[in-house]
Amino acid sequence: MSAIAFPIPDDIAALADGVEGFLKAEVFPRHRADHELLSNPRRTYAEDGRYAPEVVKHIREVRMAAARAGYYTMSVPEALGGGGLGMLAYFVVWERIYRICGSHNWLGAYAVSHWAFGPSQVLLQVTDRAREEVLSDMMAGRTSMCFGMSEPGAGSDATMIKTRAIRDGEGWRINGRKIWTTNSPQADWCIVFAVTDAERASRRAGGISAFLVPTSAPGFTLESVIRMHGSVGGNEGALVFEDLRVEPWQLVGDLDDGFRIGLLGVSIGRIYNTARAVGLGRWAMEMALTYAGQREAFGKLIAEYQGVTFPLAETAMELHAAHLMALNAATLLDRGERAVKELSMTKAYAVEIGARALDRAMQTHGAIGFTNEIGLVHAWQDLRNVNVADGTNEILRRTIVQRLLAGDVEV
Repeated sequence: MSAIAFPIPDDIAALADGVEGFLKAEVFPRHRADHELLSNPRRTYAEDGRYAPEVVKHIREVRMAAARAGYYTMSVPEALGGGGLGMLAYFVVWERIYRICGSHNWLGAYAVSHWAFGPSQVLLQVTDRAREEVLSDMMAGRTSMCFGMSEPGAGSDATMIKTRAIRDGEGWRINGRKIWTTNSPQADWCIVFAVTDAERASRRAGGISAFLVPTSAPGFTLESVIRMHGSVGGNEGALVFEDLRVEPWQLVGDLDDGFRIGLLGVSIGRIYNTARAVGLGRWAMEMALTYAGQREAFGKLIAEYQGVTFPLAETAMELHAAHLMALNAATLLDRGERAVKELSMTKAYAVEIGARALDRAMQTHGAIGFTNEIGLVHAWQDLRNVNVADGTNEILRRTIVQRLLAGDVEV
């Protein structure tokens, strides 16, 4: 039975069911057959911290299988050859992926094109040459990309980026650094954001452009793989550009107007991370409920103790609220509204309560909740990260207050 009265369109519900079937047919068997490779960090990552080649092969094969099945590009604009589905479908499907896969079957995260790793609205304004030379392979899942915006001195305030693209003949030469660039250790392409008009950029009036760059280009260097939470490897990279040559065909969108593309990506990312939080939170809550109904202590099932079950009731309340907020925000976006306040509230709330849901599930399990086998810790680490990604919770609260003070007080 569903607690959601929101009318999810039949075609979107069927799509989510289809993706679930795909995961069970294509992703789950890979994790069973190659369990050690995909669950033991010493095997998952190579010595330099990147995913091992065998893991990259699995990722690529999942993308390609999903593309053949029609799921991978479901939300890519029709103008690029995708399904053209909106943010409601994007949320519903991603929430299902994370609720079904949890942290154990993590290859499921490659069943649908992530806005920063593959084709999406972000690439809607690429040049004709880029469509021919880049998009065909990316749409088929053969290649992937990364999103080079954050820098050592420009995180939440991305307008402070220092990377420069200086005119050189008909093209530009890029010099600078990026950090926290997810998927960069194995990406084939990178959207690099650089200042092309320093005076406009200093006034926060544009002056930033986006360029689509092959990661194999001379002057493009993956300086290091960033390891977090004590892991032996990672999927975040620090990038360095030294006289990186780009041509006019590599410009994405209009010159000096690339920051708008960056903001579009971040908005899509907020829907994605909300789905991730709600999905993983539901996965964790269901695990905790199952365990509480099996584990005995002091002659009773621990489900009979309010100290155990009341926190799970709190989790259910919070997840329900986050789920409804997400459906509302996604629908507003699909109607063409900016929904700045609503999207900010949704992402900030969802990722906070998602992390709490994982923490409560670990507490319910006791010591076993901290083990690699259960997978709750890995999911908690993911959600702790997204309390910072695509706008920190503090930045989002700042945005909410600004909208409220400007008169947008409907809640």
